[in-house]
Amino acid sequence: MSADMKVLLVDDHEDNLFAMESILAPLGYPLELATSGDAALKAALHGGIAVAVLDVVMPGVSGLDVARYLSRLTQTQLIPVILVTGMGQDSELAAQALHLGVADYLIKPLDPWALRIKVQYLYRASTLLTAAPRQRGPRNHPAETAQLPSRRRQLHPPETIRVPRRSDEPPR
Repeated sequence: MSADMKVLLVDDHEDNLFAMESILAPLGYPLELATSGDAALKAALHGGIAVAVLDVVMPGVSGLDVARYLSRLTQTQLIPVILVTGMGQDSELAAQALHLGVADYLIKPLDPWALRIKVQYLYRASTLLTAAPRQRGPRNHPAETAQLPSRRRQLHPPETIRVPRRSDEPPR
């Protein structure tokens, strides 16, 4: 786990930000706090963000706008985003979030255990992804591809298995 990877918490209400900080502090991950969408984008562009937890409704640049920008930029598109809203269930917002590839969508008041578990899982996955070598396929290493052994499995017709007939069974 990379020590410099942070969890970005974004909410325009400082009491909500404090609540999220209090919920996630026991995990021991470095936290970066922002009170606006603009500040969230700046933090993400500086790098080192493993997970972003974004309030949906904020003045100016909303959490959904931030998620949209993050998904478009190559350097930030792999940051998992959790959207948080106090507006209740909204199927249109959920559809937009799904289309953007948002990792999760939570409704306030937040369940502390659910938020911890989701952030912990996404943090681990994100740090593993960023620590993995950038090799994405055989196109990156054509010399190694030629040396790979064939892993094709030989398929044989199924064998017939004879099961002995019990003496009390009628003949077939």
